[in-house]
Amino acid sequence: MSFSRRHFIASTSGAAAGIALPFHVFGQGATIKLGSVLDNSGNLDAYGKPMVQATTMAAEEINAAGGLLGRKIQVVQYDTQSDIALYTKYAQQLARDDKVDVVHGGITSASREAIRQTFRRANVLYFYNVLYEGGVCDRNCIVTGTTPAQVMEPIVEIASKQWGKKVYVLAADYNYGQITAKWLAHYAKLRGGTVLQTDFFPLDVADFGSTIAKIQAAKPEYVCAALVGGAHLSFFRQWAASGMNKKIPLCSTTFGVGNEHLALSPAEGDGILIAGNYSQEDPSPANKDFLARWAKRFGDTKIVHEIAVSQYQGIKLWAEAVKKAGSLDREKLLKVIESGISVEGPGGLVKIDPATHHASLDIKVMEVKNQKLTIKQTFKQRPPSDTAASCNLAKNPNENKQFEVTI
Repeated sequence: MSFSRRHFIASTSGAAAGIALPFHVFGQGATIKLGSVLDNSGNLDAYGKPMVQATTMAAEEINAAGGLLGRKIQVVQYDTQSDIALYTKYAQQLARDDKVDVVHGGITSASREAIRQTFRRANVLYFYNVLYEGGVCDRNCIVTGTTPAQVMEPIVEIASKQWGKKVYVLAADYNYGQITAKWLAHYAKLRGGTVLQTDFFPLDVADFGSTIAKIQAAKPEYVCAALVGGAHLSFFRQWAASGMNKKIPLCSTTFGVGNEHLALSPAEGDGILIAGNYSQEDPSPANKDFLARWAKRFGDTKIVHEIAVSQYQGIKLWAEAVKKAGSLDREKLLKVIESGISVEGPGGLVKIDPATHHASLDIKVMEVKNQKLTIKQTFKQRPPSDTAASCNLAKNPNENKQFEVTI
């Protein structure tokens, strides 16, 4: 998924570029090097900083519990500054010079595709822990973020029952928005619904006045927005300012993933229906414990968002694979991963689908209330069905492409 900077999230503490945990040796083994490339500064730092913190916390917890294979983890973290050229540079440095054992990194799809082949050629296992448009089919790449099919069906299920069958769709004008809009139309049709119109917007569009007028004229029973970035956040403010939030309800597949609900006042944000893997309001013991540990380590928990949690869960999943394999050998790790390995995280059970190397996830449909994401219903273990329609690594282990998901 592509993002633009959100200026509304306060800068975080304890997340510095070039992080390397203290070098200690357990027994005779050197440290295990965990590489990461994330935007700790630049236009995407509101997303990258919490992910850097999540990386640090996961590694510290693993070390505190005795490390892996009798060895400690050393995090080698480079700040890519929201610059694709730096992603390419640091990926090569991690693989060639630092000789890392695994990489957890990348935020946008463009950043993932800039580094994925580097790690594949170097036989360095790569985890991409961010929601995206789906379709990546690469045995060396493990994905723990959501894909559109995982979140769209639950949100359409609730919206159609709660509000009606006629929907107006707004989406970002690139692959994530276009593919998400197709899945929304697909699931609406399965429930006897109709998409009255779909409008796509470049990421720099911030004036939605004419669009709001078109929606008023179309008279949908609800609006669903797959909008992305700081400019697109303007839609939700303008929608509320026009008074339409009191007349036509909203749902979104992206709102909240970067803590957008903290940027809007309750008057602007209350009532928006969203879906994803994580909410800070989840009452599960695993989430409460996670937030308590985060608060103890970093202080402010408000900055914890879904992709920070996905990063944390991805690292814990890799650590579990290392334990089960008893080795850092890539082939041995892949065999364990392809056994359907799972871990319980703050967002629920994360279980790898062997055929796609994507995670089946618990998806929460949530409502924004007073700047919080209140869970209405949880859909357990939603599979990555969109990617599974094209990708079968069990049959084609040498596949190496991103399929364009068709519906």
